[in-house]
Amino acid sequence: MMKNGAAKKRGLTGDVGFSDIDAETLAIRFSGSWVQGAQVEPVDRLLAELDKRTPRRMLLQADDLRQWDSRLPTYLLKIIVFCQARKIKVDSSQLPAGIQGLLKLARAAPQTKTAKPKQRLVLIATIGNRLLSAITDARELLIFVGNMVLAVYALLRGKARFRGVDLWLCIQEAGPSALGIVSLISLLVGMILAFVGAVQLAMFGAQIYIADLVGLGTVREMGALMTAVIVTGRTGAAYAAQLGAMNVNDEIDALKTMGISPMEFLIMPRMLALIVMMPLLCLYADLIGMLGGALVTVSVFDVSLVQYYNETGRAVDLTDFIIGLSKSVVFAVLIATAGCIRGLQSGRSASAVGDATTKAVVDSIVYIVVADSVITLLCNQLEI
Repeated sequence: MMKNGAAKKRGLTGDVGFSDIDAETLAIRFSGSWVQGAQVEPVDRLLAELDKRTPRRMLLQADDLRQWDSRLPTYLLKIIVFCQARKIKVDSSQLPAGIQGLLKLARAAPQTKTAKPKQRLVLIATIGNRLLSAITDARELLIFVGNMVLAVYALLRGKARFRGVDLWLCIQEAGPSALGIVSLISLLVGMILAFVGAVQLAMFGAQIYIADLVGLGTVREMGALMTAVIVTGRTGAAYAAQLGAMNVNDEIDALKTMGISPMEFLIMPRMLALIVMMPLLCLYADLIGMLGGALVTVSVFDVSLVQYYNETGRAVDLTDFIIGLSKSVVFAVLIATAGCIRGLQSGRSASAVGDATTKAVVDSIVYIVVADSVITLLCNQLEI
């Protein structure tokens, strides 16, 4: 029996002792008070004693236990982990029901994912890993696009299965809910464009051409681009988080089990909502951006509102609006694709959902910048 004499003198002690049940079974008996501040045998000393005995079965008992708090389950958990590492069977059926429940809960909770230790890889190994990761992502993207084409085909035949209320909710979330932030950012971008252009144009007394700069810059480029960045942070990230959470709760697996295509039921409403709302948001951002430019030009420089309006009408035509709106449709498809595919690829933990959301935002911005560059180069080559 292991005793702690000094602890007994204080009257608040937690005792622990060994007894052999048979040749293979060793019992550990807990008694006394196992609460905060009580004197107990250090667990490391008990484990060292246990290591010398090497039983094949461990029986945990607490017949004379007076009081206990979380200290005792923590103590027991260390013993159980020690026994599991040495293939020793642990029988905790003779412990109080409350302690058994806490031990079961502690062992059922998944371990927190810790930071991965840094591994030193040679350059060729790093390049190879990145290349394999890129190939895997490209393959999964092709699979996603293929499934999306099949879903669109089913939609065109009227056989796609998704709920209209889901589409309506996605439209509401992607469009009207974003008007506030789109208004603020577009207004500020229009004002910044006006100030930046005015610094150079005012040197030649050509402040009237600020309207040309703001109008063309907003309609052809900045309106669609800034709207896409805002929608990426709001809606694209939300898509990845929503689908990732469904993965965690096995909802996507449940849909597949019932024979319902997640591509039709989950992805299609989100894709359609962005394709419908992005051009409208882009058009709204264009108007607010030109209004921001007008505020600066009329209030700071010697240009009237009528002059600004007439110059904007002369500089911007329907083709410029069509180019900006076409970009917004392309950006909508890219944002929905990046958000949904990362959500579907998400793991089944909270940290995995966070990683998927981050990757969705990064992917969306990269896709948007690359697509914008390609479209701009094509328009220049075609002299549009």
